[in-house]
Amino acid sequence: MQVTSSHSHSGSLGKSCLVLTLCCLALVIAAPAQTLTTIANFGATTTSRPSSPLVEGNDGNFYGTTYANADYGSVFNVTPEGVLTVLHYFDYSDGSGAIGVILATDGNFYGTTQYGGTNDLGTVFKMTPDWTVTTLYNFSGPDGAHPGAGLVQAADGNLYGTTTAGGTNNSLGTVFKITLKGNLTTLFRFHGTDGKSPNAALVQDASGRLYGTTEFGGAHTFGTVFSITTRGRLTSLHSFDTSDGQYPTAALFGTADGAFYGTTYGGGNVSKSWCPSGCGTIFKITSAGAFSTLYKFCPNPSNTPCLDGDGPYGGLIQATDGNFYGTSSQGGSANLGVIFKLTPENVLTPLYDFCTKAFCPDGSLPATTMLQGPNGDLYGTTPAGGNSTYPGTVFSFALGLPPRH
Repeated sequence: MQVTSSHSHSGSLGKSCLVLTLCCLALVIAAPAQTLTTIANFGATTTSRPSSPLVEGNDGNFYGTTYANADYGSVFNVTPEGVLTVLHYFDYSDGSGAIGVILATDGNFYGTTQYGGTNDLGTVFKMTPDWTVTTLYNFSGPDGAHPGAGLVQAADGNLYGTTTAGGTNNSLGTVFKITLKGNLTTLFRFHGTDGKSPNAALVQDASGRLYGTTEFGGAHTFGTVFSITTRGRLTSLHSFDTSDGQYPTAALFGTADGAFYGTTYGGGNVSKSWCPSGCGTIFKITSAGAFSTLYKFCPNPSNTPCLDGDGPYGGLIQATDGNFYGTSSQGGSANLGVIFKLTPENVLTPLYDFCTKAFCPDGSLPATTMLQGPNGDLYGTTPAGGNSTYPGTVFSFALGLPPRH
């Protein structure tokens, strides 16, 4: 809109101001509400510390895992209205420190635990719709140890995942395949220069290749992005060098154009007083390895805390409005986490600051990727805060987004 300059006649200036005011008023009226609602609190009777992204079940409820606090972790579900039910408590013999579930095509849920099991090196488990949990596999070391993320079901029907340790190369981690019946094949053992300690779930593209990240290792030891075939042929796509990020821990998000978007919890802008290793980044990478840094958190490191976010441990999702949404574990006015939006033009806007009230009734330190529900709202978890004796929440965040079809 053209605004009349200050050298115009007062009548024209008055009209312009009136038009500008009306336009601004219209924008305010049209702007959708941004409302965060804590729909469930974890506590002494319901375990604590939700540890994984939520997944949607066939029943319309959301499913997830808790890592552990006074117990060995659990699998839970929560209705969109916030009714929380613990479906299974791990007892160490069947796993400890659950870190994610997925819903497979056979109608069962499959997940991993980081510890516990026969060798205390982690497990793969199955949970049926009647909530019966069976251990499918116990890691033993050479085949991998301590998975750090959940699984993905590939187009071939098999499940694929990573372990943060194990293998034959100084325990630097593995990529594995496991059938729905529990037959496991170690596809790749990391060597360090090609990555170390993969700590995020894999994603698959239309060609069938799998893509992932390692938290450490690579040419500069700050983490990598890689692709791997379902037969185990790995290609290193990018090694982080601090300026473009360091330490990716979240799964990549693939878009229709074949690109992948991700986050690092370190690197980028460095502040000696606030985030000495860097405040984190958002990046884009193609299947051919063309890499670009889209955003570096805390563009003015002298500001403390970083109001736009700091240290994203979770990944991104692309919602029905075409924008990307994510969380940072720190930053915001209380320095206890932020929900942010990133437009396709790479403009980042912080939308919500966690823990702006005493004792953090809305939760704090969000560290997992959010999910867009069928109603268009975003759903996520925090491992701390809430109103209960033990920490953690499930939240919904209404932005007025279109429903998901």
